[in-house]
Amino acid sequence: MSDIQAPAEQMTPIALRELLTDPALARSWDLDPSRSTVSLRNRSMWGLARVTGVFRQVTGTATVSPTGDVTGELAVAAASIDTKNTRRDTHLRSSDFFDSDNYPDITFTCESILPSGQGVTVSGILRVRDRTRPLTFEAAAVCGDGAVWLDATVHVNQADFGLTWNVMGMVSMHNTITIHAVFTSR
Repeated sequence: MSDIQAPAEQMTPIALRELLTDPALARSWDLDPSRSTVSLRNRSMWGLARVTGVFRQVTGTATVSPTGDVTGELAVAAASIDTKNTRRDTHLRSSDFFDSDNYPDITFTCESILPSGQGVTVSGILRVRDRTRPLTFEAAAVCGDGAVWLDATVHVNQADFGLTWNVMGMVSMHNTITIHAVFTSR
């Protein structure tokens, strides 16, 4: 456990700026997979059916420098997708979508986290299969009980990553990714 013992609450930009430069936070952090989730939502059947899924295997690390710079990586095992439909999950793992045999992980490499608005702006690179794209999104930052966590909803166009399989235009290209990432110090 860390010596960061602030009450568990969403951080204001000013409090976050102060926290990021607190020497007690400057260290390496590991994602706690038992407390973290990455899920996705999409629409199928011409928007009539909502498809939801969760990635059952997620890992990650982060580093906070003494000057408050934050970097890290979050990875989900592409084959761990679980939509509660075995046939659909097998198709999502296939070369039509994630191609998990050749590209086992979907990764987000964080290049910076900066205070903004009511939380933080997270910037980095998202890699799906063999394609990378810059990605910036807003997140809520919470600190307490020796952990730091980020909650975010990210919108991604799957066509940007070559995931264009779409018989008769049934599948929306727009996905919503929900992230709850809990980090504990080493």
